[in-house]
Amino acid sequence: MEHSFETYFEDTLIFHSDNNWIFPLFEFEAFLKSGNFPAEDLFVKDKIIGKAAAMLLVHFKIKHIHAKTLSQLGREFLDRHRIRYTYDELIEKIYCQTEELLSDISDTQIAYNLLKSRAEKSHNAI
Repeated sequence: MEHSFETYFEDTLIFHSDNNWIFPLFEFEAFLKSGNFPAEDLFVKDKIIGKAAAMLLVHFKIKHIHAKTLSQLGREFLDRHRIRYTYDELIEKIYCQTEELLSDISDTQIAYNLLKSRAEKSHNAI
């Protein structure tokens, strides 16, 4: 991986981001809205996938994912939604407020709304 977040259609890199936290996922959402590629046909690679990233990717209808690092909560969520995934390293948890915040949430729309609000507040604070 050359970037922190990459998206492929077939074998072609069609989107990437070097941003951090969950910002690449919301950048990716804007890319998806272009409608040029069906989400179900895309392959996403992400440096770190915890439950937040897993929930957003499921919300965006992504079906094939690779994580360099995957948290146990992220793995459980992907399994529950029958998403095809691979990873390089599985870790118990990501020590992040976002992972803790979502630990008891299972609805992707609720997670999306919460994460979008936090991302907007964080971005506006910069």
